[in-house]
Amino acid sequence: MSKANEHLDKLMQELRRGTITIGVLSQLSEPQYGYSLVTELSEKGIHVEPGTLYPLLRRLEKQGLLDSKWDTNESRPRKYYLLSETGKEVFDLLVVEWRSIVQSLNLVIENKGDEKVGDD
Repeated sequence: MSKANEHLDKLMQELRRGTITIGVLSQLSEPQYGYSLVTELSEKGIHVEPGTLYPLLRRLEKQGLLDSKWDTNESRPRKYYLLSETGKEVFDLLVVEWRSIVQSLNLVIENKGDEKVGDD
């Protein structure tokens, strides 16, 4: 692996940490269980390892952003997660922040090198 790819891998891990949270919250306006969430996100181009998702779901629940309940009607009990009222508010605020960040970064990235400082 080249040095650039090593750096890219590390930077992508840092970038993905926050974006996965937004992605997960975005899918929980309807009840979802872990595997269905992994599948749904994957179909939308967001790949989340179960080893990343389940601790994230537990953390978000502990923070009061998610509610959960067990469905024991099927042969295999499943824990379903859903945005709490606080979670809905936080998600809406995150979307506003996300859009602002994307807009600012697009501006910075697209204008790189356009402005020159110095003598004309």
